[in-house]
Amino acid sequence: MNEGALLWEPSNPDATRVGAFMRGLPSQPRTYDELWRWSVGDLDGFWEAVWRHFDVAGDRGDGPVRSGGAMPVDGLRWFPGARLNYAENMLRPASERPDAVAVVYRTEGGPDETLTWRALEDQVARARAGLLALGVGAGDRVVGYVPNRPEALVVMLAAASLGAAWSSCSPDFGAPSVIDRFQQIEPKVLLAVDGYAYNGRRFDRSDVVAEIRAALPTLTATVTLGAAGEGLLSYDGFLRPGAPAYDRVPFDQPLWVLYSSGTTGLPKPIVHGHGGIVLEHLKSLSLHQDLGEGDVFLWYTTTGWMMWNYLVSGLMLGATIVLFDGAPTGDALWRLAAETRTTHLGLGAPYIMASRKAGIEPSGLEALRVIGSTGSPLPPEGFDWVYEHVKRDVLLGSLSGGTDVCTGFVGPSPLLPVRAGVIQCRALGAKVEAFNPDGNAVLDEVGELVLTEPMPCMPVAFWNDPGRERYREAYFADFPGVWRHGDWIKILPDGGCVIYGRSDSTLNRGGIRMGTSDFYRVVEAFPEIADSLVIDTGRLGAEGTLLLYVQLAKGEELTDDLLARLKTALRSDLSPRHVPDRIVTVPGIPRTLSGKKLEVPVRKILQGADPAEAANRDSLANPEVLDHFRP
Repeated sequence: MNEGALLWEPSNPDATRVGAFMRGLPSQPRTYDELWRWSVGDLDGFWEAVWRHFDVAGDRGDGPVRSGGAMPVDGLRWFPGARLNYAENMLRPASERPDAVAVVYRTEGGPDETLTWRALEDQVARARAGLLALGVGAGDRVVGYVPNRPEALVVMLAAASLGAAWSSCSPDFGAPSVIDRFQQIEPKVLLAVDGYAYNGRRFDRSDVVAEIRAALPTLTATVTLGAAGEGLLSYDGFLRPGAPAYDRVPFDQPLWVLYSSGTTGLPKPIVHGHGGIVLEHLKSLSLHQDLGEGDVFLWYTTTGWMMWNYLVSGLMLGATIVLFDGAPTGDALWRLAAETRTTHLGLGAPYIMASRKAGIEPSGLEALRVIGSTGSPLPPEGFDWVYEHVKRDVLLGSLSGGTDVCTGFVGPSPLLPVRAGVIQCRALGAKVEAFNPDGNAVLDEVGELVLTEPMPCMPVAFWNDPGRERYREAYFADFPGVWRHGDWIKILPDGGCVIYGRSDSTLNRGGIRMGTSDFYRVVEAFPEIADSLVIDTGRLGAEGTLLLYVQLAKGEELTDDLLARLKTALRSDLSPRHVPDRIVTVPGIPRTLSGKKLEVPVRKILQGADPAEAANRDSLANPEVLDHFRP
């Protein structure tokens, strides 16, 4: 499949939600490009228009859209006179459609559950009363060690309603990883499970919960979703009678704390504010994903990944959200989407490619209008497979962003055509550019993904970073005053974008620079190869080697014939300089719990670092494979 091949075109752009937004603007932009240029050229006007278009619940105040410095580290504040609450905006549909379905819950172990808007609002009110009884107030932290189930959503919204901050980890995290995260923010209440089911197995977590509790001296209570025990408050006992209430807080009041992966050091505690998330998620979900009332929104995620926060925000637009707690094996997610009549389905790019390789033929997806793909770049072959084997009339929206902003910088638009391997556009309000090493913007060339203007969803702060030195070092050290995200991007002349992977894991052979995603696209097209990892040790200093690690498909062997075909394909599709010096078989490719390959830590191991120091094993989905990468 050739990159850039046309696969889909919008049939009625005027009927889209972004089309309605455009018609309400005084400037009346006619194309997406005109709209984007206005959105980044007049940031104040654009974000004011977003607030008004979505009729945000809150007190706008009469202050400016921005005050202070140019970027958050320089003292920038958004909507300094405004007061609002994320939970109030999330639950506003409860007063309009109390008996409509808000949440559909599906799990491996059962039972399934459905919550109406009235029931969800009632549970949040009772959880809010429970938190108040435990002494939780504005500024406190409530944390969850929980799967993707309704109680996590309820307690998060209850905490938000009080102005307390939420943070969560999935129960597949080990105790050290959870403690590394939660200790930094000194939580007051912990919501936890004593175990969970995954891929047909039951995993006990009672000992892990005990270890986490012992390491968090600031806890005043632990609420359990499992069997009650000494020092544990049952979830039913935690809930108290209460009426819906929402404390309106400043725009930048901490809403939740998300974390960097923590594979190579202590995870960064990234604080997001109520206002920035409300505006960004309204914009992204409605104007880019075309999500709204009557839609059913499913994104496969855990509570330890930012996509959970993105998924549940679909409630703000009146959509029904689907929470799935289970393993995405085989065609499980395609079947779930069919059973729930999902209109908007979000998947990791590796799941799409695995479905393609397995020859899966999804069916029953008549309601499906939008497919989101994230986690890693989706190659052209993945686009082609979706349109050939899933559905022809669907918007396949690849997007790329990060935990840092809890959204995408680049992504889909229902106003634009879909082309194989190409992300449709830069997001509204996101002044994304590609910078060369000299800090100059380039077009139609690979460069560093940067933002030259701020977004409201940039972190309010890192927790316990009063001088903002960690914040500045993370994003603004390379190009002062400009946010460097750490991805390679090419911005095409028509505004489309291609992401080439992390800029700190680029392959630079004889002056030819290439992203790892190009490499994986060639290698993983071979049916004999289940997964792969490429490392360029030459970037570490002196001339090094290019190493390709492959995990073979079941029953396959690395024969001389396969080696020859691999090298031939890499030579012809990439360049002669990108033929590996060595190809090595391994039992698995190390990945984070959210599915990202560990390119940088493995490079450190190849330099001689101890695997225990190069990567935090508790942050990995398969830590047992790491030792196979010792030199």
